[in-house]
Amino acid sequence: MTEIKKNLVCWAVSDGRAGIEANCLGLATAMGLSPVIHHVRMKSPWKWLPPALIPLNTSIYEASAFSPNDAPKAIGQPKDNWPDIIIGCGRQAALFTALVRKLSKGKTFAIQIQDPKVSPKLYDLVVTPEHDKLRGPNILTTCGALNKITSDLLEIGKKELAPRITDLPRPLVTVLIGGKSKAYDLTADIIHQLGKKLQKLHQQTGCGFLVTTSRRTGQENEALLSSYLKDLPAFIWDGQSPNPYFGLLGSADAIVVTSDSVNMVTEAASTGRPVFTVDLEGGNKKFDRFHRKLRDDGIIRPFTGTLETWHYPPLCESQRIAKIILKKLNNSERP
Repeated sequence: MTEIKKNLVCWAVSDGRAGIEANCLGLATAMGLSPVIHHVRMKSPWKWLPPALIPLNTSIYEASAFSPNDAPKAIGQPKDNWPDIIIGCGRQAALFTALVRKLSKGKTFAIQIQDPKVSPKLYDLVVTPEHDKLRGPNILTTCGALNKITSDLLEIGKKELAPRITDLPRPLVTVLIGGKSKAYDLTADIIHQLGKKLQKLHQQTGCGFLVTTSRRTGQENEALLSSYLKDLPAFIWDGQSPNPYFGLLGSADAIVVTSDSVNMVTEAASTGRPVFTVDLEGGNKKFDRFHRKLRDDGIIRPFTGTLETWHYPPLCESQRIAKIILKKLNNSERP
């Protein structure tokens, strides 16, 4: 990969949600950067308005937003204190990324991930999933979400998890469970169907399971799923200890993932292992386009309770996009 200039200051900006922040950190890491993490929130009433109606002004954010979380300073810092690169993701960060570019008077190279819902001209680059349909001269498109996954990271996670799963039979099937969102709903009926299919899968293959849920899964759904797994060989993350997420992905011979999260499906597809999806109730056209793309590319298949094996090049979108951006940066005078 083309190397980036040394000692560059990078800010990774989001509202603090893990899935949103992962996009920023994934791209920054792929670019060889160690970003300073910012969590920002808009003030009321701005946070309730469409971004196109919000003025590009410091007054729309809390004062502490313009400095690292561990060392807040006042808004209006000198030009030299602005970062060389800012990578923002999500609605809360969209105008912040543009605002830093404006206030730095061009010093900061601004990258916004996901459709900002304002003019792309406010940024140096916008990186958005193909299924968002946003296009333009300074827009790069990705298949799914950006993330930190590399083969090295998966191998490290696998080695760390190995002592905890020595008793589980092989093959190992990792099960990633999301939950209710704006577009989807995880119902008890879906959990019943999934539980029966997992039991069928074990009966057919003798496999072991590596299972993790999310905050959106809900206690009732978690308890119901556990009732189906109680007599099966399974490692189930307890939700209290650090989530061995990369170990679950790195150890998997196959992955079953719910369809509600572009992040989780993309992360599963970044392993190169067979990925089976579990459809939830709901959805929308954007999600449909995303899943259709991965199906057409031979990456995902619906989960029916049986194991199949197929091969595809792992999604490495963070690394691919990083190479493009680094080339642009090295061919320009900034940062």
